[in-house]
Amino acid sequence: MELADLYVCVKYGQFPWWVWSSETGMRFVIETGDEPAACNGRRTLVLANHQSTADVPMLMAAWNPRPGVLPNLMWIMDRVFKFTNFGIVSVLHEDFFIQAGKAKRDQSLEDLRQHIHKYYIPLARQFMVLFPEGGFLHKRREVSQRFAEKNNLPKLEYVSLPRAGAMKVIMEEVGPHRDQDAGPSKEDSTKKDDNFNQSNANSKLIVETKVGDSIEWILDVTIAYPDRIPLHLQDVVCGIRPSCTTHLHYRLYPSSEVPSDTEGMTQWLYDRFIEKDKLLEEFYRTGKFPTKGSGPHLARVVRQDNLRYLILHLFFITSTYLQYTVWRAIFSYMW
Repeated sequence: MELADLYVCVKYGQFPWWVWSSETGMRFVIETGDEPAACNGRRTLVLANHQSTADVPMLMAAWNPRPGVLPNLMWIMDRVFKFTNFGIVSVLHEDFFIQAGKAKRDQSLEDLRQHIHKYYIPLARQFMVLFPEGGFLHKRREVSQRFAEKNNLPKLEYVSLPRAGAMKVIMEEVGPHRDQDAGPSKEDSTKKDDNFNQSNANSKLIVETKVGDSIEWILDVTIAYPDRIPLHLQDVVCGIRPSCTTHLHYRLYPSSEVPSDTEGMTQWLYDRFIEKDKLLEEFYRTGKFPTKGSGPHLARVVRQDNLRYLILHLFFITSTYLQYTVWRAIFSYMW
């Protein structure tokens, strides 16, 4: 295990609310829909709706009991999170921080393209988590509805229309159809600047990408909170909100179903979020997500591993004590 991965595991272990929230009955995370275990050992792009600052901790809480998932995640998140206490973990883990705003959007996408080949592939990460809406629902809904009205698209209430830019870059670089969009010849690519700061949608891949490096699955995650009131980070940390249950609904798609052309990919992504809007409408009306076909409604309650938490906390406490002892001895010797 890499040192950074070990640090990430320890840092995740410092989130004690995961334990009491799932084991004391105060809060639960319930999973429904397709079983994401089919993604194990496979490169997967995770698409999730974004409602609040609690979305990431809830996803972490749900995936924490699944062996090998959290160390193999690459999060794509807003740059503002880089300057939080969680930011140092994400930096060590080589997550990607995207900059919002029209002025920096193109450069951020080119940086993402480079990051995939510099870190995601060499570090053998399996899961890449993307929030295509580009912001929280309460900030994006009005803009999304104006855009939908202007472009003759459905006006969504429970999600906002997604942005396809980041997904397009990801699928171009590690998608199943990437060879179709290879762009210029090898001779032409050698003339390009190695710093990859050029804005060329059809630019050559930085490194050769093997077949096994391709994204094989798209895991569509719909996050739902009771009564349309999302949790927030302060609620999770302080436990100041009354008991509630967070629901995660999974739908799994082979990546080969995603069109390779820009228009087709954008429409495919729009279709997923239009479906999400219908799923959430059903959930808020009935209290549960619709099932496929006539089968029974199966729900999986996420249970945390308390022994693992204990081991991680003991490691962290012991490590902190040893580091304190060493540094105290060094300073005592010097002064």
